Amino acid sequence: MMYKDILDHLPYKSTFRFVDRLTYLSEDEVKGEFTLRKDAFFYEDHFPGNPVTPGVILTEIMAQIGLVTLGIYLVVRGQGPSGADANLLYPLLTSTEVSFHKMVLPGDTVYVHSQKQYFRFGKLKCMVVMTDSEGRRIAEGIFSGVIKHVNQPVP
Repeated sequence: MMYKDILDHLPYKSTFRFVDRLTYLSEDEVKGEFTLRKDAFFYEDHFPGNPVTPGVILTEIMAQIGLVTLGIYLVVRGQGPSGADANLLYPLLTSTEVSFHKMVLPGDTVYVHSQKQYFRFGKLKCMVVMTDSEGRRIAEGIFSGVIKHVNQPVP
């Protein structure tokens, strides 16, 4: 898997990890994808008989691919806090401003492209766009977050 070293640092368990694959990663941008599993926990009640992916889940996918993986990459490459151990870092989303344009259904694959606006003093700000398999825009927004140190590795 491409960029496995970066994916291994994601602090999420399987049911809340929304990154299947990274297809491109540099110090200025990241591209990745995620396929929404039809049996995901959030479809059972949103909405019974007519499941639709909640906006908060789409936002989380955008944040994990578009902000967290890029932040981890920047820290691992030495652009973050000096002497930072990637296993002791914890990314925190501090703000989002997202516009939604289209629904996402169970089984759909979404594609995320994020471009860094800035990264300084441990704060990362990105413009993130999510599209469907035909390149149609699903959502877009500005995401900001910080990289915090924790005292012990995140399990």
